[in-house]
Amino acid sequence: MAQNPQTLAGKVALVTGAAHRIGAQIARALHDEGMDIILHYRRSERAAKDLAAGLEASRPESVRLLQADLNRCIEFAAVIEQVRSFRGRLDVLVNNASSFYPTPLGDASEEQWEDLMGSNLKGPFFLTKEASQLLRSASGCVVNLVDIHAERPLKGHAIYSIAKAGNAMMVRSLARELGPWVRVNGIAPGVIQWPAQEPSDSAKNEILSRTALERVGSPEDIARTLVFLVRDADYITGQIIAVDGGRTLQQ
Repeated sequence: MAQNPQTLAGKVALVTGAAHRIGAQIARALHDEGMDIILHYRRSERAAKDLAAGLEASRPESVRLLQADLNRCIEFAAVIEQVRSFRGRLDVLVNNASSFYPTPLGDASEEQWEDLMGSNLKGPFFLTKEASQLLRSASGCVVNLVDIHAERPLKGHAIYSIAKAGNAMMVRSLARELGPWVRVNGIAPGVIQWPAQEPSDSAKNEILSRTALERVGSPEDIARTLVFLVRDADYITGQIIAVDGGRTLQQ
């Protein structure tokens, strides 16, 4: 399974939640390495099409769009059949799609539980299961986007934190289940981008004061780490790399 920068050309990656933010940057980085990309989206069709057009401007017919609700496991067989029909192979699965919003304990609902567990835990698990034969045939790899809050729960976000803790264990468990044919690793971002509903300036300053590098990271930081895991880390599996500016060093 040894890889180098040249061997990624012509290989295929499926990136879930690829229309925006970290997912979009991951897709760009893998495409820059010569991979053909399947861009998954759920609702963000316009953004996904714009990203695909930008990528194909540099390399025509190198991208396929794939719409699916990954909370619905019934769709996964059709998803993987679309993947198979694109190039007949799958070398990299990036489980990036994720719902994120607060669920204060007093207001938490079963609907929120199903949604957050679905996108952050159930969906990635069963999608990986469905893709495992294609990945095995290619001696491929899986990379999950976990979260530093898998280990340190985020106040007011109990369901999300629980789901990401399960996602972290999924990385380790599937590395055992799918080895030696398929490597499975994870990336745990810290403060990479502020959420759509940005915290106040004082809250931002407080968060950054507890981060060793005292600054926000970028999607490029995550994408570079992912390229390393895909391209260069052929003897690494079952590991989760924190890309958090040192946030988890602090109490």
